[in-house]
Amino acid sequence: MRRLCGTLFGQTARRRWLHLILGGALFMPYWLVGTVVVGALTGGGGLFAGSLTVQFGAYGVGLPLAAVTALFPLTRPMSVAAARALCGVEAGRFAEGPARGRSARARTAGWYTLHLGAGALLSGASLALPPFAVSVAALSFSAGLRRSELGRLWHLDQGWLAWAGLPLGILMLLALAAVAAATGRLLAAAAPRLLGPSPADRLAAAERRAAELAVRNRLARELHDSVGHALSAVTLQAGAARRVLDSGARSAAADLDFVREALTAIEQTTRRTVGELDAVLGLLRSGEDDGTLPAPGLEALDALVRGADPGAARVALTVRGELADLPEAVSREAYRIVQEGLTNAVRHAREETVTARIALSGDELEITMENPLPDGGRTAPVARPDGGRGLRGVAERARLLGGTAEAGPVDGVWRLAARLPVGGAR
Repeated sequence: MRRLCGTLFGQTARRRWLHLILGGALFMPYWLVGTVVVGALTGGGGLFAGSLTVQFGAYGVGLPLAAVTALFPLTRPMSVAAARALCGVEAGRFAEGPARGRSARARTAGWYTLHLGAGALLSGASLALPPFAVSVAALSFSAGLRRSELGRLWHLDQGWLAWAGLPLGILMLLALAAVAAATGRLLAAAAPRLLGPSPADRLAAAERRAAELAVRNRLARELHDSVGHALSAVTLQAGAARRVLDSGARSAAADLDFVREALTAIEQTTRRTVGELDAVLGLLRSGEDDGTLPAPGLEALDALVRGADPGAARVALTVRGELADLPEAVSREAYRIVQEGLTNAVRHAREETVTARIALSGDELEITMENPLPDGGRTAPVARPDGGRGLRGVAERARLLGGTAEAGPVDGVWRLAARLPVGGAR
C-alpha cells in the first residue's frame, strides 16, 4: 500500500503531474487559435461555445501549430530545462543547447507536441474531474443531492445505492492520479529519446571538452614552467649562498659579493614569477582565453640565465642569429623550453658547466642544452616519482609549433634538443 501511494502521490509523481499541467498551460494559446478557426468553419460559436465538437476540433488544430512552432531553436533548451527539473530523469541524458539538424528538430517537435497534447488533456481532467468526484461522493451524505439531476443520472437517489457515491468518487480521484502517474512515467521514458543528444550534439560536446582540456593543459604548462623554474632557481641560489657563508671565509669580499648577487637573483626571480603567476591566475578568474598566455620571450634570456646560475652550476650560453626577428609565439615557446631545460640542467649538473646553444638558421630555430651526467653517464639519473611533466610540456610546445623535441642521455651528457619552425608560426 505504501509503495502504491508513493507511485501515485510521491514527490516524483507530483512533479511529473506539474510538468503535464505546465504543458497544458503552454497549449492554451494554440487551443484559443483553434477555437477561432473551428468556430468560423462550423459556425459553432467560437471561443465561448460549449460544444464538444468545437473543443476537440480546436485541440486537433492546436497540435500541428505546436509542432510547427517547436522547430524554433529555443524550444529544446526550454523543454530540456522543464523536463530536467520535473521529470525525474538524469540531467546527463539530455542534450544541451538548440537543436541542430533535421533529426534533432523533428525529435524536439515530437516531444513538444506530445508534452503539450498530453498536458492539455490531463490539465482539463485535473480541473473538471475533482469537483465532479467530490459531488458524487457527497451524494452519500445529502438527500437533496440524491434527488437532484446528478443523483438520478447515476441512479443513486434511493436505497442502499445512495452509499455507493462515496467509493465511486474516491475511485474517480484515484483513477485521475493513476492516469497522471502513468502519463508522467511515459513522458519521462520518452524524454531521453526525444531530447537526448544527437551525433552532432555529441561531437560539439566532445569539441568543447577538448578545448577546455587544452586550456587546462596550457595553464598547467605555464604554471609548471614559470613557478617550477623559479622555485628551483631560488633553491639553488639560496643553497649556494648558504655554502659560501658556511665556508668560514666570512670576511672575503668576493664571497660577500657572491652572496649579494645570489640574493639579488632570488629577488628578481621571485618578482618576475609573481607577475607571471598573477597573469595566469587572472585568466583563471576571468574565464577568458584567446589562445595565448602572458609569458616573456627570448628577449628575457639573459635574466633567465642569471637567475639559473648560482655559481654551483655555470651556464655557458651561445646565441646565433637575430632573435628579435622571431615571431612572438616562437619566442615565447622557445623561452619556456630553455627555462625548463635550465631548470633540469642546473639541478643535476652540480659543479659542472651547463651548455646552452640557440641558433636561428633559415626558417628554423634550434635549441640545444647539455649537462654532464653523474659518473660520466654510467649511473642513470634518478627520476622523481611525480616527474616527467616538464619534458612532456617541452614536447607539447614543440608540436604546437610544428617542431620536434627530444631529451635523453647521449655520450655521457644529458641533451635536450628542440627544433622550431619559424615560418609556420607566423
